[in-house]
Amino acid sequence: MTETPTPPMPMIETPAHALLEEYDPVDNTGEVSFLDLLIVAARRKRMIVGVTFGAAIVSLIVSLLLPKEYTATVTLLPPQQNTSMGAALASQLSGMGGMAALAGGGGLGLKNPNDKYVALMKSRTVEDAMVLHYGLMNEYREKYLSLARKAFEAHATVDGSTKDDLIHISIEDRSPQRAAELANGYVDQFRDLSQHLAITEASQRRLFFEQELEKAKNNLATAEESLKQTELTTGVIQPDSQERALIESAASLRAQITAREVQIQGMQTYATGENSQLVQAQQELAGLRAQLAMLGGSADSKGSELIVPKGRVPEAGMEYIRKLRDVKYYETIFDILARQFEVAKLDEAKQGSIIQVVDPAIPPDRKSSPKRALIVIGATVLAFLLSVITAFFQAAFQHLEKDPETSQKLTLLRNTMRAKHTPST
Repeated sequence: MTETPTPPMPMIETPAHALLEEYDPVDNTGEVSFLDLLIVAARRKRMIVGVTFGAAIVSLIVSLLLPKEYTATVTLLPPQQNTSMGAALASQLSGMGGMAALAGGGGLGLKNPNDKYVALMKSRTVEDAMVLHYGLMNEYREKYLSLARKAFEAHATVDGSTKDDLIHISIEDRSPQRAAELANGYVDQFRDLSQHLAITEASQRRLFFEQELEKAKNNLATAEESLKQTELTTGVIQPDSQERALIESAASLRAQITAREVQIQGMQTYATGENSQLVQAQQELAGLRAQLAMLGGSADSKGSELIVPKGRVPEAGMEYIRKLRDVKYYETIFDILARQFEVAKLDEAKQGSIIQVVDPAIPPDRKSSPKRALIVIGATVLAFLLSVITAFFQAAFQHLEKDPETSQKLTLLRNTMRAKHTPST
């Protein structure tokens, strides 16, 4: 007898969405695969797509409502820190290499001069002048000058760190013509400030030598008046030629020592103790002092010592020689400083304008902001990531709620958060 085979039981197909609803992405081992994450995202695809699409629409509308901004840029060339023509003239006029190096001003320059000019352009004086001159308090709707200055800083950019060693000033405004006007006006306001500041190396040297020259002039006038009074008192008019030559030599050495001390004082404001030029100047100063000591004088003597032995000088002319020596000393100092002062004036005249405009600002023909494409793309990507992360958190909470103990704790947490706080009596 042949057995009739039992027909297989028909398989009941479960809909795909039911499988997704029943699927738990976390297995018994607690591990989650990449495929599990895709399943979680697919289970909440409507929420993800809806949030992403909504963010794209909202960001597009916002970007269209944002006002257009235009950026105008002016490019400036700061003073170049090169060797001045006065350095060569100084070496010919004074014959002192150390003072010529100081006149050249190579050490007075900064390593990055652009930083100095950028800082001056960002100074409160220049920014306040811009706000007041162009009426930016009304334009920015600010009641106080300090707030208007902050608003202007948000619209202005001064950059001197580019590889081309130029300074770029950029101004943003809703009007292209206004942006160009403010950018060019920024340069004008800085020039007004720089007229009252000695910020170039030639100006710094000119002021330094001008002050020292004024001191030497006063000292020379005092010495000449003292010599005149001595002539009237003693009746001595002029010593012999040998004594006069020794006096003039010693006075010249003292003057060179003083000039070298002035040079070292100026170099110490920017150079360290290991600077080669400073070390050389100090060695030359020591040599000059040694030569003066051989003549029997000192750099600090103001008439208290005699360079010529007492036995060779008549007693009646002793005071006259002292006064004459001081006059020759201050004459030499005045002559050296006067030459350096003229050299600095030549360099300052050569430099001319402190800031030169390479490219003046012109009204831009294209807006600089808002960048609508970047806004929409950025908002869409951000919304997509946030919606996916939200979907993962929702799946994680659903998994936790399946555990009775964890579910009880979550319920207690919700009730505690919702309950009103009752103060204890």
